[in-house]
Formats: sequence, C-alpha cells, structure tokens
Amino acid sequence: MTRSVPEWIGATDDTPPPPRVKARVFLAHDGICHISGRKIRPGEAWQCDHVKAIINGGENRESNLAPALVQSHKEKTRDDVAIKAKTNRIRLKHIGQWPRGRKIKSPGFPKRTVGDFA
Repeated sequence: MTRSVPEWIGATDDTPPPPRVKARVFLAHDGICHISGRKIRPGEAWQCDHVKAIINGGENRESNLAPALVQSHKEKTRDDVAIKAKTNRIRLKHIGQWPRGRKIKSPGFPKRTVGDFA
C-alpha cells in the first residue's frame, strides 16, 4: 500500500511537527504511548517523541515520530541525553581528550619564611 500523503520531514532538527502530522502520528499508533504501551485517554497530555532521538542520530521525520505521554517522554529524554553524554565521553577518551582540564599533581614548592631570603 502506498501513502496518499507524502511523509513530513522537518526543515531543521528544531522544526516541530505541525498539528496535521501530530494527528497522523497519533492515528498511526492507535493512540498508544510507544514508551509505556498505555492507551492515551481523551484530554490527556501527550507529545510527539522521536523514537530514535535526534541527538543520538535520529531524523526529524514523520516515520521517526510516535505519541508519548508527557511524563514518559520526560523520562525517555533524560535517558537519551545520558546515552549521548556517555558516548561523547567514550569518544573523547578514545582520542585522548578526556578528562578535560586534568592538572598534574606535584608536591609543590616548600614554604619560605621572611628569614629565608638572606
């Protein structure tokens, strides 16, 4: 079966999906939160979530969107950011740039008193 409407693709990563696309995403998933698996009730707050987060290589397009309850979406976003931070640390360690600002520890210079300058 072919699509009667072309797939929406965001102009940038920050472009939010328009209401018509949100409605299509909701109907395509039968109104079920893709994170918790629970049916979204009428009047309940929900958002379009990127199944594969943009910061982790996902695309801002309709096929990567799914409905998610607000609380579940917040938790998933927190986990996505943690994954991105972890992969970034691993990449930086691999190229020798982590940890940043590491200072060489030394015993320092001995303390001098006023009488030591003679």
